[in-house]
Order: sequence, then structure tokens, then C-alpha cells
Amino acid sequence: MLICKFFTAICQVIFPIGLLENEAYGLLMADIPNSRFLDRTTPPKLITLVLTAGLAALSLAIFVPSLPKMAEHFGTDYAVMQLSIAGYFLVTGTLQLIIGPLSDRYGRRPVLLWGILIFVIATIGAIYAPNVETFLAFRMAQGGIATGMVLSRAVVRDLVPGPSAASMIAYVTMGMAIFPMIGPIVGGYLGETFGWQTTFWFLATFGAVMLGLVFFDLGESNSNRSESFSKQFAECPELFGARRYWGFTLTSMFCSGTFFSYLGGAPQVANQVYALSETQTGAYLGLISLGYFFGNYYSGRNAERLGIFKMMIIGCWFATTGIGISIILVALGAASPLAFFGCVVAVGFGNGLALPSATVGLMSVRPSLAGTAAGVGGAMMVFGGGLLSGTSGFITRDLNSALPLAAFMFLISAMSIVFTYYTRMVQRQYDPEA
Repeated sequence: MLICKFFTAICQVIFPIGLLENEAYGLLMADIPNSRFLDRTTPPKLITLVLTAGLAALSLAIFVPSLPKMAEHFGTDYAVMQLSIAGYFLVTGTLQLIIGPLSDRYGRRPVLLWGILIFVIATIGAIYAPNVETFLAFRMAQGGIATGMVLSRAVVRDLVPGPSAASMIAYVTMGMAIFPMIGPIVGGYLGETFGWQTTFWFLATFGAVMLGLVFFDLGESNSNRSESFSKQFAECPELFGARRYWGFTLTSMFCSGTFFSYLGGAPQVANQVYALSETQTGAYLGLISLGYFFGNYYSGRNAERLGIFKMMIIGCWFATTGIGISIILVALGAASPLAFFGCVVAVGFGNGLALPSATVGLMSVRPSLAGTAAGVGGAMMVFGGGLLSGTSGFITRDLNSALPLAAFMFLISAMSIVFTYYTRMVQRQYDPEA
């Protein structure tokens, strides 16, 4: 498979140490059982789900390096162009509330195909937008690709049981994590060399390829579609009334919240506390994604053997301990940026361990509403992450130490531990033999 070889090559360029070629190729070959490529009568190849989720992740930030030129092109302020990021998060978070129920009613395949098609059309529309208002409207419409983020995991849950699903979702997330790392690099090169529109042509082409790949490789995985929205919504109280669901969801929210709070405050810490250049800041900020990549890799290899609760506990403790070490180092006066940014690698690694298992957990409470569960859980992660990101940005204003941000992240990460143990307690009450 040329796509697999291309993806393996990307892994080798970014991670030349610790991830050998056979391991990278093995990542994509750890497929859903009985899958055959481009055969809709069998489960999809894992690479299809990885690239579908990856396109959603890539679209978040690939054009960020070109924002100043885009502001100049449209004759507007840089702050206005930043709405293409903040507004996009708001739209994708809201759409996740809709995508899940739609896929439970009509199936994963049609919702995913329509989402990708809308993304491609909106991306081309953004290229030819005559003014910034039209551009932002098309940019918000690109949020249709959120279907890839939500439904790639729901498809896995449809086809693979329990801890095995956590392992597969970890592989999907691991592959997806590569795209935010390479996106700004690719986007920066394309924008600087050929103009910002080229970046959007790249996204449109990628989207068109994925539309074809999903059409020919992904059959319908939801074999338990609801008969009507009224019947589907009648089952929702059972899902939303389950303490287990909210335990898994809140664990996910606080796990990812540590990452979002880091994104909100770390750039100011890098600039004000450590006086790092933009290039250095980008390099240090990327360390958490590196940890997340390898955390998902470990999760993919071990989730089935250890089970979802052990993975959640190990992951949440790992992340919290890493931040705790950072607090100690910073409090003792360590001047190196690695005292803060180096320890944050543990947050990414811990999230990579915990989040796939927590995601499987929240979708397993009511399997017939797996799409709804994933959508609501994803929306809470985005909305909660946005709130925590804004809060961390507020508390890091005019600081001369990384300690306040590290303490805030420690508190959030500690909450993920609390909800993990709470969820396990509730699970044992529900199923004493679990």
C-alpha cells in the first residue's frame, strides 16, 4: 500500500529514534479483524480511519503560519483573522453534539461522507472568498470535517469490543497526532513559497482523496441504528443518567484540559519568563505532542492486556507526576526552559495512555448510542478545553515565573485522577466482577 509506505516515511522523518520502520508499518497493519482494502463489505482499514481523523486535526492549524499574510490580503486586523481558529473550535464543538445523534440514526458512513464533502466545498470557497467575512463563513463551514474526529472512533467501537477497541483507538489517535506536528511546517512552507491559497488547495485535495477513500473502503459499521429520533432521544436519559458515562466523560475532559490549559498559557511563559524566540517557542510547545504520540503508541500495544481502568489510572498519575516534578524544579529556581517544558512531555504521554481508554469507556455505557456518547464527550472536551485555555491565558499575564501555570495544570490533572477512581468505583457497583 503506497499510503502506508508514505505514512511510514513520515514517521521515520519525525521520529528517527525509538520507532523503527517495522514498528511504524506495524502501526498501520494492526488492523481491525477481517478488513480488506477497498472492500465495503468488510471493516475499513485502520489507515482509512487514521487519515480521516488526521484531516480533521490537520485543518486546525496548517494555515496558522500564514495568518499575517492572510490579514494583509483581506485588509483586516490580525485579531480578526484569529477568529478563524477560535470560531472554528466553537463550531466543531457544537457540531459534535449533532454528528453523534445523526450517525446513530442514519449510520456512520453517510454522515462521514457528507461531512467530508462539505469540508471540500467550503475549503475551495475560502480560497476564492472576496472578503474576510466570506472567508470566515467558509472557514466555519470547514467544521464539517469534525465528523472525521468523532466517527473514526465510533466506527472502531462498532466493530471492536472493549479493551481491543481502546487499543485500536490509540493507534488512530497516534496516527492523528502526527498531523498537528507536521501541519504548521507544511503550511508554513506552502504559504511562504506559493501563497496562503496553496495551503487551502492542499487541504481541498487531501479532502477529495479522503472522500474517495472513505466511499470505497468504509461500509456501514452501525448495525444497530435507531428507528427514529424520538425513539433515540427516549434512550438518552438512560445514557445521560448513568454515573459511569459522566465519570468517563469528566476524566476525558480534565485529561485533555491539562493540554488545553498548557496551550493557553505556555506561549506567554515562553516569551515572558524564558525570553524564547518564536522558533524556540514552537519547538518547545511541540514536546507535549511528542509525548502524546508515544503515549498512544504504548496504549495501542498494552490497552488490551491491561484493561481500560489500569490505562486510565497509569496515564492520569503519569501526567500529574510530571507536572508535580516541574513545580518542584521551578520552585527551586531552575532557570532552564526544560524545567517546565521538558516535564510537560509527561502530560502528553499520560494523556496518550488515558484518553483512548476513557473514550472507549464512555461509548460503552450505551453501545446503541455510541455516536451520541462520543459527540457529547467530544463537545465537552472542546468547550471545557476552551474555557481552561482562556483561564490559563488570563492567569499567565505579566508573570516572571512558570509556577502559576504549572500549579494550574497540576490541579486540572489531579481532577482527572479523582474522576478516574470515581468511575472505577461506580463501575464496580454496576458490575462487581469487572
